[in-house]
Formats: sequence, C-alpha cells, structure tokens
Amino acid sequence: MKYFSHLNTAVQLLQQYNGSQPFGSFIKQFFSQHKKYGSKDRKNISQLCYAFFRLGKALPQLPAEERIVTALFFCSHEPNELLQHLKPAWNEKTRLPLPEKIQVFNDDQGAAGQILTMYDLFPWREALSDDINYEHFCVSFFTQPDLFLRVRAGAGATVKGKLQQAGIPFGEPGASCVALPNASKIDGVIEIDKEAVIQDFSSQRIGELMEYIRDSIERPSTTLGARGSAPSTSPKALRIWDACAASGGKSILAHDIFPKIDLTVTDVRKSILFNLEKRFAAAGIRHYHSYVADLSSSMLPGEHPLFDIIITDVPCTGSGTWSRTPEQLYYFDPQQIEKYSNLQKKIVSNAIPHLKPGGFFLYCTCSVFRKENEEVLQFIQEQHSLQLLRSTLLTGYDQKADTLFGAVFQKQ
Repeated sequence: MKYFSHLNTAVQLLQQYNGSQPFGSFIKQFFSQHKKYGSKDRKNISQLCYAFFRLGKALPQLPAEERIVTALFFCSHEPNELLQHLKPAWNEKTRLPLPEKIQVFNDDQGAAGQILTMYDLFPWREALSDDINYEHFCVSFFTQPDLFLRVRAGAGATVKGKLQQAGIPFGEPGASCVALPNASKIDGVIEIDKEAVIQDFSSQRIGELMEYIRDSIERPSTTLGARGSAPSTSPKALRIWDACAASGGKSILAHDIFPKIDLTVTDVRKSILFNLEKRFAAAGIRHYHSYVADLSSSMLPGEHPLFDIIITDVPCTGSGTWSRTPEQLYYFDPQQIEKYSNLQKKIVSNAIPHLKPGGFFLYCTCSVFRKENEEVLQFIQEQHSLQLLRSTLLTGYDQKADTLFGAVFQKQ
C-alpha cells in the first residue's frame, strides 16, 4: 500500500513543481517541511519523480500515474520492489534493451492509442551536432550518470585508499578520473578540491584541449600560420582568463595543467565569485584576479594586458547534461537554442579582443545542438578571423557522463 502512497505523493509534487528551480532543490525543501518521510520513502518518491521527467516530451496525454510507472519501467535495469508493486507484469522484463521495452509498452497500450517511438523522447534530432548518435543519446536519458572525481596530482593513492576504507565502490575511466555511484556520500571522506575535484568525466576531458594548447606553446611551429607568433615560452607566467568562470572547475583544471599562470576569472554573478573564493582557497589557488563582468553587453571593464589564453565555457541550453537534470528536458523550449546561440556569439565577440596575437581561444559548451556548437565555431572564424586548430564532441552518453563540445582557436 505504501508504494501507491509514494506514487500519489510523487504526482502531487509534480503538480506543484513548475521548473523554475532545480528539482533537487525543490524536493529537498518539500522533505524538510514534511518530516514524516523516512529515508526509503524519500528515495522512492524521488525516483518516481525523476522517472517522470526522463520520459522527456513523450506521452504528454498519459495520466501522470501511468506516465510515472511507464518511465520507471524504462529506467529500471533490474527487477525491483517498487516496480513489482506498481506494475508486476513489467518488472520481469526490466533487463530488456530500451527498444524492446518500448515495444512492450506499445503492445500493452496500442489499443488505447498510446504509441511511443524513440523520436518522441527527444524530438529535435535534426538540430543535433553532427557526431551525436541519436539512439544512444535518447537511451542515456533513462540512466542516472555517475559521480566523477578528478584526482589532483600526487593524491591518487590517498583518494583511492580513503574511498576503499569508506567502502565506496569506484571505477577508473581515465588516468586521473574516478567514477562513483551517483548517490555516493564523499563529504568527510576526501578533501574536496584539495585532493580531488568533483567534475564530470567529459568536463575533465576539456583538459585534453588545454594540454593541446600547452604543447602547442612549447612547440609553436606545429600550429602557427605564417603571420602568427606564439605566446612567450619564457618563465613568465601565462596570462589566462576564465571568462565565464561559474563554479571554477575549468580554472582549477587550467591551474593544474599549465605550470605557471597568471589567472583572471570573471562571471556575471557576484555570488559566483564569492563562492569561487572559498573553492579556490581549498584548491590552493591563492593569487588570481576576479571581476564581475557581463560579456553579453560589454568587454572586460578597465585596462588589462592582453591574454595568452582565454577560456569561454559559455552559458548554453545544458542539453548535454539532461540525463543528470531530466527536468530540464521536460520543460525545454526549443526557442532557447537560438537565444543561447545569439548570447554565445555576443560573449565571444566581447572576449576575443582581449586575446593577444598568437594567443589561444578555448570555446566550450555542454550542449548537443549544432547552433551552439558548429555554428558558433563558423561565426568565430568568419567574424573574428581566428584559426580553428581542433574541435571535439565529448560524447559521455556511453560512459554515464555528460556530453560536451570544445574547440581551440588561435589568433593570427
């Protein structure tokens, strides 16, 4: 009986939620106000709500209760107690691949006119970047991504030892990357930002582009055109500007990759820079410059020497992270693609003038849409005459990670 009570509570929560804040914050507030729910109750109710969002734009006419149970079936990779009580006929089929699960649903619901296709989940296939595998991308919506740590230099044995001692299972998808189950509690287990940074696997791989820049500076003849000149290879620190710093993950990554840097960080939100100060302190970054700057409307305020490297991890739809935040998929308005693409072009247009000749420009998004990725790259080349050296789509959907896009340019 309690499982149907959980289902009813999930429906009530979904009726109250409007998408204006992260659902994780919303449901946390709900449980703090309703102390009667135990830990297992909270887990089940949360699971049901997130399952609802993972169906994306599919089956909008289906009653909320049925939509939740359908999504729970698609999200379940093993038989489980929750689905056994809500839909026992489907529970024994949870190990089927998603296309076969969809067929099970269609066989059950077809007579009522409820037919589901993969295209219904994410109906913007034609807007995707070129290298996205559409089916794999859609399937990923039904799997919660892992929690990833980027282990900092010299801390590998310490971090792994602490995780083992705490009984937290982990994998190692990369040389300095540790993957944990998403619900892992690591506060108090490791020293976050000092020993390891919480950072998605694909976001960590932006470091490959930074390493490419580092290596290009050390071997300038491999990348420069006839008129280019590389940043100085003297002991003087490289001037690096993280123009859309947000939580600071790319800044800490740059600090770990480049041997000597003079770091500047900016963001449009003062609160972000305040939080960044505390995070940098934990990470051992003591000397840097920070400014509030709205690059959508103006250049960096004040007088500043030109930068050797500019990092623009621009605001975007976040579509590469929707398996982690499926409520954003559910509430997504496709008009936002054009809105963000225009914003990104304004930001890069106001950032690029601060780049010195021979300097490197790193463009990043966590979007899967062509207008935010390839189209902006074309804009940068045509309007700002930067040379595109490398671009990559970091597809995380086969690794329980986010999908990111990155590109490196050089100013001639």
